[in-house]
Amino acid sequence: MKASNKLDRLKRLISSYGSCLVAFSGGQDSAFLLKICSLVLPPGKIMAVTAVSASYPGSELAKARILAKGIGVKLKVIKTCELKDRKFTDNSPKRCYFCKKELFTKLIRIAKNNQFKFVLEAGNLTDKKDYRPGNIAKEELRVESPLIRAGFNKKDIRNFSKKLGLPSWNKPSLACLASRIPYGTKITAGLLKRIDKAENYLSGLGLRQVRLRHHNRLCRIEVEKKDMARLLSKGEKIIKKLKGLGYNYITLDLEGYRTGSLNESLK
Repeated sequence: MKASNKLDRLKRLISSYGSCLVAFSGGQDSAFLLKICSLVLPPGKIMAVTAVSASYPGSELAKARILAKGIGVKLKVIKTCELKDRKFTDNSPKRCYFCKKELFTKLIRIAKNNQFKFVLEAGNLTDKKDYRPGNIAKEELRVESPLIRAGFNKKDIRNFSKKLGLPSWNKPSLACLASRIPYGTKITAGLLKRIDKAENYLSGLGLRQVRLRHHNRLCRIEVEKKDMARLLSKGEKIIKKLKGLGYNYITLDLEGYRTGSLNESLK
């Protein structure tokens, strides 16, 4: 399907909803979805909701607020409490399911209270290549995924976002901080905070896309291959910082950044 046809299909689909609440992380995908909603639906028929918790990168909320304001859609910020759910903190391969079920249940309640007909999330076809048990919760609760239904992949979203002038068009991929922790390792607020601090430090060194994968006293850093030389050139500073955060061994993953690398252990 031609890209222009995908966009037309997406607009028709969103128009058919009449009103909607958008799960808005502030990432590239949800920003694009929210923008299209703003172009198709009247202002009073759209709401964006950002859920914050210990697993949401701390620096992202301010960025999400700026993005939503630029798009011109009201943003509501809520808190989720996945760390109170042992099914989540025990960190089985179904972890994402329990997190998404809590999130979508809260969003559905907010939508109902504010008379919005549908809850939308910004999954796309590229996401379907990875293991994502949160999609089961989405299907159970009948949350809509219009980007998937309209045939959008990550490349389509990036290209259209750039054409629309969205500052998020080339934003690095976002993911829950818990995705840095191997299955079976207990998730705690302290561990999530440590990972967040480490990634913020690494990003501050000019590394565009960074993941710090936690393996007890060892951390495995993923960056884009073009940034590996930059990371190694600052090796002494990085070692000092990350050892100060509790890691004894600091490693660079030679395969580079890739989505869901911890899911490779499930294959």
